[in-house]
Amino acid sequence: MAYQTVTMGCMDSPFFPSSAPFDRRAWPKGGRLDVWRARDGWPIRRYRLGEGTRGRMLIINGRGDMIEKYLEVIDHMARRGWAVTSFDWRGQGGSGRLTDDALCGHIPDFADYVSDLNAFAQDWRAQGEGPTVMLGHSMGGHMLLRALAEGMAPPDAAVLIAPMLGVHTAPLPRWLAVAMTRMMLWRGLGEKRAWTQKEESERQRRMRQKRLTHDPERYADEIWWRDHDRSIAIGPPSWNWVAQALESTRALEQGEGVAKIQCPVLILAAEADQLVSTPAIRRIAAHIPKARLHVYGREAAHEILRERDPVRLDAFGRVDAFLDETAI
Repeated sequence: MAYQTVTMGCMDSPFFPSSAPFDRRAWPKGGRLDVWRARDGWPIRRYRLGEGTRGRMLIINGRGDMIEKYLEVIDHMARRGWAVTSFDWRGQGGSGRLTDDALCGHIPDFADYVSDLNAFAQDWRAQGEGPTVMLGHSMGGHMLLRALAEGMAPPDAAVLIAPMLGVHTAPLPRWLAVAMTRMMLWRGLGEKRAWTQKEESERQRRMRQKRLTHDPERYADEIWWRDHDRSIAIGPPSWNWVAQALESTRALEQGEGVAKIQCPVLILAAEADQLVSTPAIRRIAAHIPKARLHVYGREAAHEILRERDPVRLDAFGRVDAFLDETAI
């Protein structure tokens, strides 16, 4: 897999947003898209935007995501003065695949994600000075919290958006989901897709959209990017990914590491989230010494920063105010 660094013009002032609407289907001006090599040489696609007059921010995406989905978030933070860095996890987005099935989101062990994050964050820290912030969404929130619980050097502040601190298994009880997953691994299906994901019909697309966001236009942006570049498209996770998610979330909740996290943590969640467990988020947040939790009602689905404007702008306001207070 080969990449080259791409620089995209000059962005407007980081302090004042452009008067033109943000184009969610185009890369912001002034960004740099390149590749970072993990310790084993694996190519991790990386994107950077912003001059960093305020400090530096690392945005950590969720399962199945790619950098393109969060360009609007990256641009917002860059205009707030942050030098923003984001990346695609190994095995998804533009960072290659770990099986012959290009649409299967597979990982042998979540420890590989943690190792990548630790190494990436270490290099990221060495690239500049000033306050540091890490923002993780969904699986990215889980990996950030797990890495911190396991002793990763903390940023000045951390933000978790709908973090995967428990997996929403309904209508199955968790014990049955665990048993089914173990059976699939025993049958040798660990690298196979755990479910099908079809979006051929309007009804199927609408069902998936409602689980992610109430904003059909932002959901359509994701589909546009996937259709525009099939190399970044991905579908369901593998059975092994599901097994790792169930085990890693259980271990994080039952372990003592989260109680030792000392950096300020803001957590935004959605009561009606159909992908991650909001009760688990509440339980774990109660054990993080400097955690603040805000839970939205039915107005928000899983992708809070890609929701309709009333929710999205409220979330940005909460994050901005939190960072203005803590990341100094």
